Amino acid sequence: MKGRQVALGHVSGREAAAMLVDGQLEDLLIDPADLTAFAPGAILRGRVNRLMKGQGGVFVTLPDGASGYLRDRSGLREGQPVLAQVAGVAEPGKAIPLSARLLIRGRYCIVTPGVPGVNVSRAIRDPDRRAALQALGEDALAGRDLGLILRSAADHADDSDIAEELAENIDLAAAIAADIEGEPELLLDAPPPAETAWRDWAEPAPDVVEEFDELPDDILDAIHALLSPRVALPGGAFAVIEPTSALVAVDVNTGPDTSPAAALKANIALARDLPRQLRLRGLGGQIVIDFAPISKRERGTLDQELKKAFRSEGADAVLTGWTAMGLFEMSRKRDRIPLTLLLGET
Repeated sequence: MKGRQVALGHVSGREAAAMLVDGQLEDLLIDPADLTAFAPGAILRGRVNRLMKGQGGVFVTLPDGASGYLRDRSGLREGQPVLAQVAGVAEPGKAIPLSARLLIRGRYCIVTPGVPGVNVSRAIRDPDRRAALQALGEDALAGRDLGLILRSAADHADDSDIAEELAENIDLAAAIAADIEGEPELLLDAPPPAETAWRDWAEPAPDVVEEFDELPDDILDAIHALLSPRVALPGGAFAVIEPTSALVAVDVNTGPDTSPAAALKANIALARDLPRQLRLRGLGGQIVIDFAPISKRERGTLDQELKKAFRSEGADAVLTGWTAMGLFEMSRKRDRIPLTLLLGET
């Protein structure tokens, strides 16, 4: 099917949302439920436990005895209550990564407590529309110590719908920002997959949104194919993506193609698909890629393809570059639980 399709349903008993673009699985959200104490996006009140001298961070005691790590320790002291948002997924036995910058996300806006000002998405180019949204945001804030980001989905939305969401999210942000005193507590849970899909997959608007009990077989087949480390590439080439305890290893192979351009073609194909593969598989952290052998001159072409592929990626990615042994190093934020854990595979 051509266009953008969103399917809501379940996979392996977990609530899920899948987005397909021209029939290809592009994004996938699965409820982590019992696999994590607090999912990314949850906002909590914690208590500073221990300052990490020399590292610039603090350990934070969270509800139910969980432990979090906040990188920014400026102005904090031991025993002080602190508001924080879960910023990623912790490796087994490690503290949950936290951020001191709270984001109350909506379909049309993001409210930023403590960061005043109204910003309009650069994707909205019409100056009259930008001015109108700026005024709408300033009116909604009414001088409060909060900030607003008007998202690209607000470009063609009805002003009354935007104003309603602004009022609701600003009130919620103000209430959370004021709720600083007390014992560690979950103040706002992460949204379920259907709500996240409605919020974050709004622009461009999907052509079809369908609800199912269990996701359709073609989508389930695409999901379960991701449990295999092998990724098919054009011309018989393939890649192998294997997470280890230390890093994610990626190996690119040309397969039966022995032409002079085979290695570069396979490498470019993997580079263009790598953000989608990592996103769908829920992989992050340190990533080391063993590309098929190419000349140093061709590495420049591959570098450009990688930068282009990761430019629009939502998760933070850092392309470090080539090692002396010809490996490519990068990192990606751990913002999701690995798919193998969500679906009970090892």
